[in-house]
Formats: sequence, structure tokens, C-alpha cells
Amino acid sequence: MKNRWLIALSAIGIHICIGSVYAWSVLTKPIMAQMGFSLQETTWTFSIAILFLGLSAGFLGTFVEKNGPRISGLTATAFFGIGMFGTALALHLQSLILLYICYGVIGGIGLGIGYITPVSTLVKYFPKRRGFATGLAIMGFGFASLIAGPIMQILVSNFGLVTNFVILGCAYILIMGASSLYLAPPPKEFVEKYLPTTVKTSNSVVEIKQYSVAEATRDWKFYALWWIFFTNITCGIGLLAVASPMAQEVVHMSPIAAASMVGVIGLINGFGRIAWSSVSDYIGRRNTYILFFLIEIFAFYALANTTEAFFFQLLVLIIVSCYGGGFSCMPAYLSDLFGTKQLSAIHGRILTAWGMAGIAGPLLLSFIRETTQSYALCLYVFAFLFIISFIIAIILKIKTTKKEKLISSKTIA
Repeated sequence: MKNRWLIALSAIGIHICIGSVYAWSVLTKPIMAQMGFSLQETTWTFSIAILFLGLSAGFLGTFVEKNGPRISGLTATAFFGIGMFGTALALHLQSLILLYICYGVIGGIGLGIGYITPVSTLVKYFPKRRGFATGLAIMGFGFASLIAGPIMQILVSNFGLVTNFVILGCAYILIMGASSLYLAPPPKEFVEKYLPTTVKTSNSVVEIKQYSVAEATRDWKFYALWWIFFTNITCGIGLLAVASPMAQEVVHMSPIAAASMVGVIGLINGFGRIAWSSVSDYIGRRNTYILFFLIEIFAFYALANTTEAFFFQLLVLIIVSCYGGGFSCMPAYLSDLFGTKQLSAIHGRILTAWGMAGIAGPLLLSFIRETTQSYALCLYVFAFLFIISFIIAIILKIKTTKKEKLISSKTIA
């Protein structure tokens, strides 16, 4: 059997490469200056990439399950690499449409396949710590902007925009290709011996049903999780989109201080993913999401009413940790409810929420901000959305706990 820590390293390798999409803002001003594109035109490139991440993950999850992690990883490598080289060509030709197609559509498909490919594989290698396992890979996605951002700045300054994407494309193909070639599912004997097919209750041991993607998407629990995921990302990504200008306008932080806060946000986003997913292995995914939303209700409400810089930053970082944790805990939560048989496909369907939220969050916040000339109302709306998700999370916990007890009592009888 392959070394599971090298499997984890391979998963991180793929996610660190595709996670560089979060460093897009570093390239915004250079692209605008060199190409003459507007801010809105340039920002749409990022939104399209996130949209196609969600769509490709949703519709190609079955492809990942059918062909295995190695072929899926290499497919993601091809799409993402071609997207980078195509972006270089688009910038060379100064074509906005080609930029949308190459970085947004082609690169976005590579993002979606690359995001879900390692997750179900990694879960099977860490059967007793599934939250920790998914957190490891998804942590790489969160940290990627901290690595890619400075590298992009150096490359653009020294070699220009076009060469920047050529160099990055070559690097990503090498790293993602090598990582994909090492990925492989664990042997059948390991799966049969260690992969959990039961969950303990207070009275007995309940068998975990292994859902197909078709069965999962006919279950109300899937749509409850979809809404929970959508809400967490919509509100989180909306806040991330305006964190720096909001800090300068609301609590009068200097541009340098606000930029430093954005750097810390990247760290907390990454650490929050591994920290919360590890916590979820001990307190359970159901309790973790309830805790997320309880924290975020109060944090967003308080954020709308604070004028003190330190408290403002503290609240933002708390929210960002829950935002990151929501990503890393979801695959393990799905495996708790639906098993691991078709986890990549089911996870992919859930990720369509990310594609929708990547557009809904920034649009909702910018619309309310421009209409009211204030961030406060939008923060109150976000707090209200989390109240709804908090209630849904509690219902999900009660209903699934009752079902486990019912099955357990039948087992005893």
C-alpha cells in the first residue's frame, strides 16, 4: 500500500496549485493597466473561474469516481495548465473574451476536477480521522494565495504578465502531474478492514448506508447541506471581497494596515480549515456546523456595530476561520451521512453551491452597499441568513440522530 502521508502531500500539491486562483486580485491592477480592461471586466474573470469550478465539480464528479484519482488528477492538470497558457495568449492578444474562456472556463474546469479528485481518496486512507484528512488537502487551497501572491508579483515585475502565466503554467503542470501520478485508492483489503461502515450510537452500532449520487440527491439532507454550504460561502466570500476597503472606511485603518490584515486573513483561512476539521472529528460534524452558525450570527451582528479597529479585525478573523472550516468539514459530513462509495460525485454536486455563491456574495454585498451607502445593512442580512442556517443545522442534527436511534432500536429488537 502507498504511504498515506505521501498521498496527503500529493493532495496538498494539487490544491496549492489550483488554490492560486485566490491570488487573482494581485493581477487585477497590472491587467487593467496593461490591457485597458475595467475593474468589472477583470473581476468577472475570477467570478467565471469560480462558477465553472462549481459546475465542473458538480457535473464531473461521476467522471472522477469512474476513472479514479490518477486519471482525474491528470485531467485536471491538463485543463488547468492549458488554461494558464491560454491566459498568456489572451493577454498577448489583448482579448477579453479569450481571457474569460481560457482562465474562466478551461481553467475553471481544471479547478473543479482538481478540487474533488484527492478528497475521497484521502478520506479512505484516514478512516478514523476523516475531518483531519479532508482538512489537510483543503488547507492547501486556503494557503495557496499566500504562496502564489508574492510569486506572481515578482514574476510580473521582472518578466511581465504574459511570461508570468507561461512560467506558472509549467510549474503547475509539473507539480500537479507528479502529485496525480502518485494518487491511488487504498487496497481493497485496507478498505474492508478499516473504512467505517458503521457509526456508534448510545444503544448500538448502526450501519452506514453507502449512497449513490442519485440516491443522495433525492434525499432532503443533501439540500439542507447545500443551503448550509451556500450560505457560509456567500457571506464569507462577500466579506472577503471588501475586507480591505471596509476596514479603511468603517474603522479608518490605513491602507498598509488593511493590507496586512488581508495577509493574516489568508493564514487564518488556511489554519481554520485544518483546525475546525480536526475539531469535528471529536465533537462531530453536526455540532461543528451548529457552532459555526452560532458564532457567525453574533460576529456579523457585532461587525455591523463596531467602530474599533482591533475588535473589527478580531471579528473578521473569527468569521474567516469559520468560512474556511465550512469547506474542510463538508466532505467528512457528507461521508457521515452518505458513506464514501461515491463521495467525489456527491461532494461535486454540493460544490455547485460554491459556484453560485462566488457570484451571489460579492453581487449582494456591492448592491446593498451602493444602494444604502453602508456596509451595516448587508452584515445584518448575512446574520439573518445564518439564523436560517443555524435552524436548519439543528433540524438536521435532530432528524439524523432520531433516525440513528430508530435503526439502533430495531437492531436490538
